[in-house]
Amino acid sequence: MNFGEYIIYVDESGDHGLKSIDPNYPVFVLAFCIFEKNNYAHEIAPKLQAFKFRWFGHDSIILHEHEIRKQKPPFNFLKPQIVRDQFLEELNKIFGETQMTIISSVIRKDHLKKNYSSPANPYELALLFCMERLVRFLQERGESGKQAHIIFERRGRREDADLELEFRRICDTKSRTDKAWGNLEICFVDKKANSTGLQMADLVARPIGLNAIRPKQPNRAFEIIKPRIRASESGKIMGWGLKHFP
Repeated sequence: MNFGEYIIYVDESGDHGLKSIDPNYPVFVLAFCIFEKNNYAHEIAPKLQAFKFRWFGHDSIILHEHEIRKQKPPFNFLKPQIVRDQFLEELNKIFGETQMTIISSVIRKDHLKKNYSSPANPYELALLFCMERLVRFLQERGESGKQAHIIFERRGRREDADLELEFRRICDTKSRTDKAWGNLEICFVDKKANSTGLQMADLVARPIGLNAIRPKQPNRAFEIIKPRIRASESGKIMGWGLKHFP
């Protein structure tokens, strides 16, 4: 099998349902984190493991943005501000040094529901937008004929089946005019697998969502990951590595 040089990890932020929309976070965010495999295996994953050893004494901890932000176990030791600041500073340093490319879609659910009488599923919209930009990224790097694996965290049998069906529908439709779409492969991984890539995708999704909702509000996490969002030669990220809709 002709495997490509890149691996893609995916996570989300927010609920993709339209029935009940949180006015404080009315978005659904999907984030693709793209890593060059050699760099991921030899530098990125070991660096995050070393971080875990320093803070927890072992590397079986799974970093989850919600639990860290709320200081829930096993992150309840972060309640003192001085400890939390140090922890986040070290984690931010890792992200600041990590070579990766981010592609993300932000769906404003409140605007979607208001503007369309029969709005599409926010997850399906975000998936399409991210996959379109991913294919362009791979084509730019001569990866069109190589298989690229896209890793999603398991959410449940029905949800995973629906996602895979939509993923393959998009690929089948697009591959009729562009063969590159036929080389994308979806994979599901249990959260307990302790995947470095999935954890990093989890940590970037919410800052992107917050920036979309309140762009003028200070957002240090977003400023750290912003240089890693796919951009044009002139540095434009909107439409290239970041899509807001509608």
